[in-house]
Amino acid sequence: MPMMQLEGVSLHYEESGAGTPVLLLHGLGSSGQDWELVAPRLAAHHRVIVPDVRGHGRSEKPKGPYGVPLFARDVASLCDRLGLERVHVVGLSMGGMIGFQLAVERPELVRSLVVVNSGPDMVPGTMRMKLMFATRMLLLKLLGPKTLARVIAPKLFPKPEQAELRKRVEESIGANDPDAYQRATRGLVGWSVLERLKDITCPVLVLASDRDYTPLSVKQAYVDVLRDARLQVIHDSGHASPVDQPVPISEAVKGFLLELEGVARAGRSTG
Repeated sequence: MPMMQLEGVSLHYEESGAGTPVLLLHGLGSSGQDWELVAPRLAAHHRVIVPDVRGHGRSEKPKGPYGVPLFARDVASLCDRLGLERVHVVGLSMGGMIGFQLAVERPELVRSLVVVNSGPDMVPGTMRMKLMFATRMLLLKLLGPKTLARVIAPKLFPKPEQAELRKRVEESIGANDPDAYQRATRGLVGWSVLERLKDITCPVLVLASDRDYTPLSVKQAYVDVLRDARLQVIHDSGHASPVDQPVPISEAVKGFLLELEGVARAGRSTG
């Protein structure tokens, strides 16, 4: 079980494959298992690193406030300790938020960014969003992760044939340390790098499920602000698309990365 001791925390991570490094970042209350159906497909051409962020999975859960900037610093430190440079960063939900933070704070580290069902801010700008955040925090505080997991699972995987996926998410989210999960959830609210999007110069691929919580128009709006970004829809998928649609996600990411690396090789050969 690979563990890396960093400043103030020890992170668990998995590693496979060889080549240009690809970092896969998971969502809130989850772990690197979000990517277990995707990582092997990417490892055929790349060195794939899948960490559990602070307070999640098999990583340490130290006391104190959590938040996206802290998670990003931990991940950047892990990359530095592993000697990684110019990393392709792929993030689901909270992992996409961490990816955005890395792109603005450590641009020299991020070669490209793939954002899956995420965005550059978590500021509740509408009454509906405020109510959603408040309800989630209340459920988590009063009833704990296991009850919250039973509420979330049918929303992530609503189809009758997805019973096994619902069971899996109930087990994974339900296993969270209640205090760490509360602090991680609280730490996301109010986070934003919206005003810094124009500073992001790396290529960005935004993957948006057709049944995600937020509409495509919201994602298209921030794609239009980025210098070099495109939006691609993942069909027949909910928020956890690496789990319910691992093949389309894998193919979209692999195609994007190989395209970028092909362009880079062509540039070197003609330079």
